[in-house]
Amino acid sequence: MRAIITVLGKDNLGIIYNVTKIVSEHQANILDISQTIMSEDIFAMFMLVNVAKLDSDYKTMAAELKSYGEANGYAIHVQREDVFNAMHSI
Repeated sequence: MRAIITVLGKDNLGIIYNVTKIVSEHQANILDISQTIMSEDIFAMFMLVNVAKLDSDYKTMAAELKSYGEANGYAIHVQREDVFNAMHSI
């Protein structure tokens, strides 16, 4: 199973490090990652991760990422790839 992780917020030192640290601590494998800085200070990152071998429940990792985001001013969303695709298909 794969998941899409999106991160949006004001650019700041350590965003990629901290998000990928949480992902790796749960044994999720990062398959693809893209990030950009928009309008000089808006950070946007999209990750595709394999969550088939998580060491915990999928919801636990998602909650930890969301909590990190809320504590640091980022909107972080984790969504299973099948749900993401269903929501974005015509």
